[in-house]
Amino acid sequence: MSLVTPVNDLSALAGRLRVAPGAPLPLALQSSRQDWAPRLARGQAASALPGLTASLFNLCSHAHRLCSQLAIEAAAPGLLPAPSQVAQRLRTETAQEHIRRIGLDWPRLLATDAQGSWATLAQAALQACPLLAPAPAPAADPWPATLAWLEDQLLQMPATTWQRAWQACGADWLLDWSHRHTGWLPTLLRAAREADTAVLLDPATALRAHADLAGQRSLSAALALTPGFALLPLWHGAPAHTGHWTRLNDLPGGLPLTPWALLGSRIAELIRLCKPDAPGQGGAAWLSFGSLNTGPHQGMAWVEMARGLLVHQVEIDRADGGARAADCRVLAPTEWNFHPQGVVAQHIAGLNATEPAATVERRVRLLMAAFDPCVPFDVTHGVPTAKEAHHA
Repeated sequence: MSLVTPVNDLSALAGRLRVAPGAPLPLALQSSRQDWAPRLARGQAASALPGLTASLFNLCSHAHRLCSQLAIEAAAPGLLPAPSQVAQRLRTETAQEHIRRIGLDWPRLLATDAQGSWATLAQAALQACPLLAPAPAPAADPWPATLAWLEDQLLQMPATTWQRAWQACGADWLLDWSHRHTGWLPTLLRAAREADTAVLLDPATALRAHADLAGQRSLSAALALTPGFALLPLWHGAPAHTGHWTRLNDLPGGLPLTPWALLGSRIAELIRLCKPDAPGQGGAAWLSFGSLNTGPHQGMAWVEMARGLLVHQVEIDRADGGARAADCRVLAPTEWNFHPQGVVAQHIAGLNATEPAATVERRVRLLMAAFDPCVPFDVTHGVPTAKEAHHA
């Protein structure tokens, strides 16, 4: 029996994840992702880089475009128009992505066949979301209406109350809330809890490489000098995890988080993004971003986006009066979280492959909803033999 996610014509270019529950590392999770950015970007006009990376990583295209623009500005100030309203753009695009993942992916990944009506209810909620509506007039502020939509369509209660209870009690609150309310989202999450592995994330391996200049420079050097780093990144010699639970403005090692609890963490961040701007607390002041010049005509930029920390690094060739890409490196959150020795792989290796296939697949789907890869995945059953593991 095999579970296959929907694919499109670009799937070969984007790559896939192969999931083998209960298999030893590194066979439990393998990726066919390739490092296309250096190959396709080299020699391209610098002005084409933001659009090129947005096309390569189309599920997170807005964040990639923005990060590329910041990296080019750091490498060659004034070469292109500097990106404007960065904090507000990042806020809007991250909130939109959270809403789409909650309304589109969660019903697909978390519901059983008998619960298919949740997808219809979720899609109806998305259609009413002010933030997903066609672009409003420049003077319009979509956030008060989006917060009201969130309270009515998803939370069924005041957002501030939900957020305070989450900050105080974490997963215990999420479970209590899911039992108190009958809307499609609490009902969906209540049912999904049965698939939780109950294994806590290790806060010591949360990725905060962008927290200071030393970390940023170390990350830049690894991207430039370590072969294959963009596909198999390590931080302090070990895999790390990144997402809406590893923000610089959040408390390191805060709430204990299992895969199921990460769903609550996404809802909590969506609330923060919808609230008025407050330094380190919410709105456009919640997500962090930055850039630095790393050498002659070289620059690195990073942004906290929906899936975690995104990093772009570029080198611009200014010979003959032109401006072309001499190098371009992209390090996406998927490569951290879905490293073959990383956090998701460890969860998958720890699954009991002797459970019924439907139960195992529900656990895998919960992991995918929680850690949110930007590529499709396949689930295969049957633990590889020791001989297969030895020759992998």
